[in-house]
Formats: sequence, C-alpha cells, structure tokens
Amino acid sequence: MVQMLIAGEREAARSGEEIEVINPATEEPLESVPSAGREDVDRAVQAAARAFPEWRDTDAEERADKLRAFADLVTDNAKELGETLTNEQGKPTMEAGGEVQHFVHGLRYYADLATKVRGVYQPLPSTLGRSYGMVVRRPVGVCAGIVPSNFPLTLTGTKLGPALAAGNTIVLKPSEDTPLSMLRLAELVAEAELPPGVVNVVTGGADTGEALVTHPLVRRIAFTGSTATGRRIMELAAPEMKRVTLELGGSDPVIVCPDANLKGAVKTALIARFWNAGQGCLAGKRLFVFDDIYDDFVGALLEGVERYEPGVGWEKPEKPKIRIGPLTTARQRELVTDQLQDALDGGGELLYGGDPPDDPDTGFFLTPTVVQNPARDARVATEEVFGPVLPIWRVADLDEAIERANDTPYGLGSSVWTHDVRVINRVAQEVDAGMTWVNQNHYGYDELPFGGTKQSGYGKEHGIEALDYYFEDKSVVVGGL
Repeated sequence: MVQMLIAGEREAARSGEEIEVINPATEEPLESVPSAGREDVDRAVQAAARAFPEWRDTDAEERADKLRAFADLVTDNAKELGETLTNEQGKPTMEAGGEVQHFVHGLRYYADLATKVRGVYQPLPSTLGRSYGMVVRRPVGVCAGIVPSNFPLTLTGTKLGPALAAGNTIVLKPSEDTPLSMLRLAELVAEAELPPGVVNVVTGGADTGEALVTHPLVRRIAFTGSTATGRRIMELAAPEMKRVTLELGGSDPVIVCPDANLKGAVKTALIARFWNAGQGCLAGKRLFVFDDIYDDFVGALLEGVERYEPGVGWEKPEKPKIRIGPLTTARQRELVTDQLQDALDGGGELLYGGDPPDDPDTGFFLTPTVVQNPARDARVATEEVFGPVLPIWRVADLDEAIERANDTPYGLGSSVWTHDVRVINRVAQEVDAGMTWVNQNHYGYDELPFGGTKQSGYGKEHGIEALDYYFEDKSVVVGGL
C-alpha cells in the first residue's frame, strides 16, 4: 500500500480501509491506497494549521527557493512520474511526459511570483493630521486542493503552486482512481525540505472530499471536476463562507471558417478532441464548420482519425499511427458510449468509430469516433462528453456558428480558425467562454488566467490572477502623523 502524507510522515488510514487502484489499460490492480476517514482528514488539516504560521512568516525568497528545489526534484524523477501516470491513468508516455513538464513549469512560474507580491499605499484626507492607508495582502491559511483523474499532476500544480507561493499551507486530495502520481509527489516534498505539514495528501472518495471541504480550519477550496460535484462543494462551503474556486465541465466549441488553414485546423481539431482520450475539461468537444469548406474538412479529418490507434500507453505504435490510451474507468466508457448511442438514435450519422477496439480486447478503450449532425438536443450537444467522441455540424455563416457555440450550459473554452480580424473580434466578444484560442490548440497556459462562465465554474486558476484567491486583502489606516 502507498501511504498518505500527513505532517511530514507516511500514514495509513486509522480505519485500515484501502482503495484498489486499477490500470485502465489492462484492468489489473496496480496498488492500494488508504481510504481516509474524518479522523485522518482532521489530522492532515490540523498539521497544515500548525505549519501555517511558520510558512507564512518564511521570507518570500526562501519560499521561492524551496519551490524551485521541489521543481528540480520533480524534473529529476520525471521518467518515473510519467510511468506512474501512464499506469494509473492510461495516457501514452509522450502525453504523460508533457504533463510532468507542465507541472514543473507551473511550479517555477509561481516560485518566481512569490517575491513579486505588492500591496497599496494611499494618502487619505483627515482632520486629525496627515493620514495614509495601506492594503496588506495576507495569506488565507489552510487550503484544500481537490484534483480529478484526467490530469493528476497538472491540476495539482495549479493549486499547489499559488497556494504555497502566497504563504498558505495545503491539504491535497487526488481522485481515488489516480492517486499514485500525487502520492509520489508527496514523497518528493520531504526530499525538498518543505517544512512538515506545509503539504499534506489524503486519499479517498467522496466522503473524504466532503470531510475536507467542511473542516472548520479549511478557509480556501480549489476544485477541478464535474459541475455536479462543484455545486455540492459550493453548498458545503457556504455555511462558513469559505473561499471557493471551481474549474468545472466544458463543451468547448471549435469554429472553422472558410479562410482557415485547413491542414492546421484539422490537425488541431484532432489533438483538441483526442488528446488524453478526449478526457479534458478544455477539449474541443463540438465542431462547427462553414458549409463552404465542410466536405473538404471532413474528408481530411477522417483521414487523420484513421491514424489513431488504441493501445497501452507504454508501447509506441509504428508510424504514422498515433497512440490513444483508454478511458480511466469502465464507468466513464459506459457513460460516453451511452451519450454516443443517444446521438445516433436521434438521427446523427456515424462517420467513424463508435465501438471498443478488437485489439486490445482488454482495458477501457474506445475507438476515436466522429458523428455528423446529431440533433441539437442530443446529449453530445447538451452534456460534457469526457471521451473520444467528436460531433460535427455544418453552419451557414458566423451568426449561426456563434449562436450554436453559445447553445450550451457550459462556457469554459472556445476556438476559431480564421485570419479575418473582424471574425476574431466577434468571436472574442460574443462567444460565452472564459478563454478563446485563435488558430491555436486548446491549452491552459500558466501565464494566463483560466476559468469558465455559466456552469463551467467560478474564479480563475493560472496567471498572476490566481494568486488573488490565495490572499485576503486587509486595509490598514494610519493617522495622526
């Protein structure tokens, strides 16, 4: 069993209960981890609370140095971390290596920002002599970071980096399906000589998460996951007015205009949809192509889809094939296949895929799938599809494309392929989304704030702006001078 990290020590659950971690490519057990109860969560939060004053008062440059040392250790262990990701989550080794690099980049980005925090000085009018005001930025205290299964390391970094750079301590909880890579990070925390209790990791399911969210000493919650769970976290956090950021589901539209670089648009649409087997909150999930280029685009798209070959992530396919891994769980594959069947039952035309592959015949694989013109009320249009199914529609003009793009309860990301600045400006202004890429792939940059509108969430991660959610701004007035 791989144990949790509490107050710098490796710990099992007090109950002795464990959760089995399954390799999604082979359906075989990998390891087991503790199933933390309320007592275990309390121990972790208490450890974070005890460590907070010392970490808060640590010089910002020293905090930054420790974060950089941690990033260096992750780099030194990148190969092992990537292999762990592939085994527990299913993604190919190339994608896993990129995720490790993304984690390191984000950690170093926030290490650099740790020394750049500034407040405000403001002269004030007063009848009692010269007065001035200050705005002091104080870390909030104990934070909770809850991470899903699709990008276990990247999404740990978006919470860990800004929390620690701002002087907070944190308790992290990975998905019960993919806890091993985060637990390996926990082992590196001690090697980086971060003070015990600054970073703690508890493992478990929904009950563990609720115990963490409702703990009275947790003042800040950062969650990435489903919209339904996000609503539940808001409900649990509301009675004590906890600070919450929620990065939730998405159904990102991709608009391809007649003047688009067809080759680039096709390549990017494939990556945006099928990277990580389609398990991405900001994946391109709905494709709207202008009628003028529709047939040419679809023809090129299907040629590209044929190159994707399902298989275990640690084996490289023969070129020009491209590896696509399994979905992380059997229940996720079942949900995606149900959504696809609904689209076909409602009149959508299957252009490619649609079934689990014959080879490999074990694992939670699903062949990359393209479905043409499903109904507007089909589940692939109204729900988040967290798997390798791409619906595609013809549109007559930009008005229809924007209207269809906004016809969703979500508003996370969006993209447009065009060189017409008038089109770019309209999409940027009129598509309801927290981010718009122009002639680019859907990718979350650490340098830019990222978060959704509508049911895609609340608040921002990434960028300088993410630090705002890890500080309390306090006004101080000094008078009578």
